[in-house]
Amino acid sequence: MADRSWFYAADGQQQGPFPETQLRDLIVRGTVRADTLVWTEGMSGWQRAGEIPGLAPGGSGPPVIPQAGGPVMSAGSYGGGALSIDLPLWPLLGRTILYVIGFLLVIPAPWVATSYYRWMASRTSVPGRPNFAFDGMVGDIWYVFIALALMSYAGQLNNYLPIVAVLIEAFLSWMILRWIAGNLSSNGQPLPIAFTGSALTYVGWYVLMFLSFITIIGWAWVITAWMRWICRNIDGTRREIIFNGSGLEVLWRTLVFSIGCAFLIPIPWVLRWYAQWYASQFALVERGYAGA
Repeated sequence: MADRSWFYAADGQQQGPFPETQLRDLIVRGTVRADTLVWTEGMSGWQRAGEIPGLAPGGSGPPVIPQAGGPVMSAGSYGGGALSIDLPLWPLLGRTILYVIGFLLVIPAPWVATSYYRWMASRTSVPGRPNFAFDGMVGDIWYVFIALALMSYAGQLNNYLPIVAVLIEAFLSWMILRWIAGNLSSNGQPLPIAFTGSALTYVGWYVLMFLSFITIIGWAWVITAWMRWICRNIDGTRREIIFNGSGLEVLWRTLVFSIGCAFLIPIPWVLRWYAQWYASQFALVERGYAGA
């Protein structure tokens, strides 16, 4: 571990990164004690320095470190718990409007989408993953965003194109999901995460969601099942990603969100409320815990 960068918690704040030699110097000087929480890439959660072999001697009573916008992590934990997202009201509204305008204008779509994902990731708190970020670049799959933006105009050209557009949109969304999952990082280090769900199955879920609107309310349960399928197909993590939301919760919250948007003025508040709730329904648990 000598070449790794370390972080430690002091007064509820994250300090670092520090090379291991510097961290050991801080231990010698007493700045970092045996009961101080530390973290480095490869660890699943914050731990007391005294619990890490060869780093610091002894240790007593575990402290806790509050994570901004997220659950409290105790020493020795695996950093499990729900995700959370801190979204300032007006920046969220402004970036969302810019995102929509960018897709309407087609050409700016790759830039506004990449910027939007980067900002959302920077506001997201993931247990055991300090400084969570999205590192995708505009040039990675710019053509996907251009094609996706063009699909919104398909129905104006031919009566049959909307049907084809749904299938194309589904495949493009699958590509975007794989791109996002493959470009996540923590503390500047890439995370070995990948979405491995097949394109055909993903398109199937996408089509089923559209068909479920015929049932008036069935779409909420389809979306819930879809989110859980996506979580099951995210690999490369030591912990399992789960979706805790129920069909009923998705239904009534989406209806409240839609009604609020219809009145225009409440849009900023219902948008933040809905986005923060949705993010909080994703959680990290130890492998084998979910459904056990």
